[in-house]
Amino acid sequence: MTTTTAPSRTASAPPGPRRMHLAAHFPGVNNTTVWTGDPVGSQIDFASFEHLARTAERGRFDFFFLAEGLRLREHKGRIHDLDVMGRPEAITVLSALAAVTDRLGLAATVSATFNEPYELARRLSTLDHLSGGRAAWNVVTTSDAFTGENFRRGGFLDRADRYVRAAEFVATARALWDSWPADGTARPVAHQGPHFHVRGEFTLPRSPQGHPVIIQAGDSAEGREFAAATADVIFTRHSTLAAGQEFYADVKGRLPAHGRDADSLKIMPGVTFVLGDTAADAQERAATIRREQVSPQNALVALEQVWGVDLSAHDPDGPLPDFDPVPDPELAQGRVRIGDPKAVADRWRALSEAKGLSIRETVIETTGRQSFVGTPAAVAEEMTAFVAARAADGFILVPHLTPGGLDDFVDRVVPLLQERGVLRTEYEGATLRSHLGLPEPVRPAGKG
Repeated sequence: MTTTTAPSRTASAPPGPRRMHLAAHFPGVNNTTVWTGDPVGSQIDFASFEHLARTAERGRFDFFFLAEGLRLREHKGRIHDLDVMGRPEAITVLSALAAVTDRLGLAATVSATFNEPYELARRLSTLDHLSGGRAAWNVVTTSDAFTGENFRRGGFLDRADRYVRAAEFVATARALWDSWPADGTARPVAHQGPHFHVRGEFTLPRSPQGHPVIIQAGDSAEGREFAAATADVIFTRHSTLAAGQEFYADVKGRLPAHGRDADSLKIMPGVTFVLGDTAADAQERAATIRREQVSPQNALVALEQVWGVDLSAHDPDGPLPDFDPVPDPELAQGRVRIGDPKAVADRWRALSEAKGLSIRETVIETTGRQSFVGTPAAVAEEMTAFVAARAADGFILVPHLTPGGLDDFVDRVVPLLQERGVLRTEYEGATLRSHLGLPEPVRPAGKG
């Protein structure tokens, strides 16, 4: 996405505004969060979750989104700095938030690798009942042995099997959710597959949404196909209008093969924002935030994840290493792997040499995730244009501050989006499915 001027609408954009869906991602352990300078709060205190959720509901957002971490990440054998305060369990937090919100959807990230369909289907159905139909499950897969060490079966799962297991997991959960027909009499579920063998009765009647909303995150070919077959929302990211349009067209184009229409899956990239009174003010603030996000220490950590060796003796304000990476899978544990360290290192060095950038400056430029930077009016215009041009159906906003990072957006941008007619001024329905414009799942034949 650009950060200066709004992209022009394409010929394919329909007349009149397209409605925009918005969600709020709770900041905390991601690399966008700033813990110095501006006032910050705890990433585990319930008051922080409540503040962001109430702000999102005040802005008439579709849902509140929590990430998950099944093991604290490590770097050079020590707990990663962003994880030192811990990572709470998502469904527990969302169950508490159900009591202090009325309409906001509540989305939990839960791994399909280290959970079981019956147990998780029951927890999600409970959340859907408690919240009056506002539950969502962000389905993620986990294949690394490092995370698996916290579980009995360890890291047995081959990477190639992760989506096979996830697809069977979701299908089994849906069978459990469908097992109570309209007459309220539980019917046995019998499933036997390569990953799960479930035989018994579900303990809860059909929840207000029928099924909690299914979210999936992933940009790979297998992730796109899994989303087209299974998900109601796909959480992605893309950096330009053209890339967003390509992804949007590709995923939406896969839906007919699964008997689905274009409106049955919402594409919502994760984005950040920086607001200013003028364009120059916003750019200055964005530069300051990036330097806070990439401290000298964080710059060296990012460099070590590419080079695979201890670089603590290097000066963050000095040049990049002149030797090639020596990949070490034990250096950083529980973090996303660098695809091709040599290719990344070559690209970083070429950029550094061309622009005369130090280590820290190179990391700032290559890892930046600032999506919308400008005045509130410019940001509202650019976001509207992205949706109109079918690069997205909406956005999952990732603030850089906990917990007040969404306040400015709701106060200054939301009213402009509402004036444009692209964002609701009031909730029309009570469930998350109604917010997203998704129908209630059809009961299979014989389920009442």
